[in-house]
Amino acid sequence: MSARGILIADGDTRQRSEMAEYFSRQGYQVETTNSAVHAFCTILQKKTPVLLLGSDFDQKMSSAEMVNLLKMCNRQLAIILVSEQMLLPQAVKIREGGIFYQALRPESMDDRKEIRQAVECAFDKINRTSRRDKPVNRSQKKEELS
Repeated sequence: MSARGILIADGDTRQRSEMAEYFSRQGYQVETTNSAVHAFCTILQKKTPVLLLGSDFDQKMSSAEMVNLLKMCNRQLAIILVSEQMLLPQAVKIREGGIFYQALRPESMDDRKEIRQAVECAFDKINRTSRRDKPVNRSQKKEELS
C-alpha cells in the first residue's frame, strides 16, 4: 500500500485535475480516474489507503452502493466523499456505509484546506491502526521490560 497515496475518483474532469494538482503539491502520490472499474481494481490491490470520491462519480450506481462495494473490497479504506448538497436520507445512507468524512465540493482554497485536513486525519488514523496491528517481537518486548 502506498504510504501517502490518494486515489481521486470523480466524474468531473476539471475537479479531478485541480484536486490532483493540489494534493501532488502537498507531497501526496496521486492517482486519478473516472472509471469505476479502475477504482475497484486499485482498491482491491490495496494500492492506496485514501479515496476522494466524487458523489456523481458513476451514473449507473448510487454513491451509497459505491461506498458499500468499496468497503467490501477493503475495510480499511478511508473514503472521503466530496459532494454537492444532498438530501439528509441520502447522506445518512452513505454515512452508514462507512465513509471517513464528507465534504462539500470545494469552491475556494479554504475549501481544499478542509479536504486536506480530512486526508491528513485519515492517514493519521491509518498509521495508528497499522502500528497497533503490527505483530510484537517477543525478544524485543523482553528487552524493553528488563
